[in-house]
Amino acid sequence: MALTRREIAKDVVQQSAEAAISTAGHIAAILFDGARKITTEIGTFGTEIFEIREASKRAGEDADEANPDGAL
Repeated sequence: MALTRREIAKDVVQQSAEAAISTAGHIAAILFDGARKITTEIGTFGTEIFEIREASKRAGEDADEANPDGAL
């Protein structure tokens, strides 16, 4: 039994919609993964800043202990 023009048109619309939705899903996944990676990098940067601040604080305390009168 041959397909009618309407059945062919319906199949074309259906496959086109499925392709568009699939592509949109892949693009969304790429964007969300990129956002996740950016968030991870910002968190890592924040951690490094906290570690630098703590190291600076400890260095200042060590210097104060080595020179209690404040002389260099």
